[in-house]
Amino acid sequence: MSTPSRLGRYPVRRRIGAGGFATVWLAHDEQLDSDVAIKVLADNWAADHHVRQRFIDEGRFLRKVESPHVVSVYDAGELDDGRPYLVMTYADQGTLADRLEIAPQSPVAALGVVRQVGDGLHALHVRGILHRDVKPANVLFRTGSDGEVRAMVADLGLGKTLDMSSRLTMIAGTPSYVAPEQARGEGLDARADLYSLASLTYLLLTGRAPYSHATIAAAAEPGPPAPMGEVVPADVDAVVRRALAPQRDDRYPDVPSYTRALREAYGDELSTTPPVWLASDRERTQVVPVSLEPDSPRRRRVPAWAVGVLAVVIGLGGGYVVHRAVNRTVEITDDEGTLSVSVPGSWTTVEARDGWIPPGTTDDQPAVAAGSRSAWRSSGEGVFVGLLEGRALPTTMPQHPECDKAGQPYNDRQGGDDLRTVVYTDCPGVIVERVVQVNTDRLLWVQVRSDDRATANRVLDSVSTSGL
Repeated sequence: MSTPSRLGRYPVRRRIGAGGFATVWLAHDEQLDSDVAIKVLADNWAADHHVRQRFIDEGRFLRKVESPHVVSVYDAGELDDGRPYLVMTYADQGTLADRLEIAPQSPVAALGVVRQVGDGLHALHVRGILHRDVKPANVLFRTGSDGEVRAMVADLGLGKTLDMSSRLTMIAGTPSYVAPEQARGEGLDARADLYSLASLTYLLLTGRAPYSHATIAAAAEPGPPAPMGEVVPADVDAVVRRALAPQRDDRYPDVPSYTRALREAYGDELSTTPPVWLASDRERTQVVPVSLEPDSPRRRRVPAWAVGVLAVVIGLGGGYVVHRAVNRTVEITDDEGTLSVSVPGSWTTVEARDGWIPPGTTDDQPAVAAGSRSAWRSSGEGVFVGLLEGRALPTTMPQHPECDKAGQPYNDRQGGDDLRTVVYTDCPGVIVERVVQVNTDRLLWVQVRSDDRATANRVLDSVSTSGL
């Protein structure tokens, strides 16, 4: 879908995200002089009555709730082609998933997020609404008029009224966070969202989810989660484990009981609010000229095996550095001196050099990343280069449905190494995925996001390894 000039009465500024069922645009409410996010049902689902009704229900559910920790719906309407849209709160500080890609949260900040998400879930429950898909990508952050950052619960695409959920439950959710009874298709109550909140707590405090279920079916009968580790006080560990009990009757009766128990175990730290983590960025919200060239969303989905490969995940620490001159090329090298890549100076607003932990492993591997902004993977330019174990090139490459054009994977051989490359265009700009078999048991993964192909090619050609 090309960039519309307006959605209803709202002038559109840029596309900021997309999922399987909808696209989200940044727009401006001229009457109230305020940025808003407009969620539009994807055109390929417009004729599906079930999906359309679920989309409309999300707006109705959110409209019933008044809480600073639940995304608000201000308006709704239909486009000329009949697709519904929702005008919602714009989250200028990104998602919890964004935060975790940059750096782990301190216990104080993590517990502040848990408290606020808990407040949002409780506000839903009081109005008789279950969320059913609590996960990092559905926790958004917004800077309030007082300058404080607030966590908000978002995306009720799986939301159901408690009354309906007690009689008919669609088996859905995110496997690593879904409650066992939800995975079994049983009737639900607020304790299902409580379980998911406890899973989120576990992730924030340990840097890993309590489970890594590959399917919903696997979540139906979870075993006990791994110990949270010595960094988590025993009293806190006990609180989280009770909330993760497979049998709902063994959990806390509701979300406030759980967050209250956490506060008692941790002391007053739970009342801390999340810190500001993104500076004000006028480029993110300025009006851009409307052109005939298609814009595109910047969210993406990757195969399960590749989760973590493309992300600057918790194992890859990040830090802000002084912005370098735009016209200068800068060589970035990981801390071990194994990997290096040369990037434009404008891509060094954020750098990470101290390695990462590939999915399914516990060992650090060399990695380096640089980007034009902290959230470059969703709205900027940047590169990630990392090593991981592997004796063959993958048969499946990451997909980027937000890009209008996807090239076919092509194999090549450079410097004696086999490699596979896929180029995605009209993203806007380009995304290039490349995997190189650098020796018999190690792969080199490179992802480049650039506004133009020439720059992407130069960055790709500059990647080098040493000592392998």
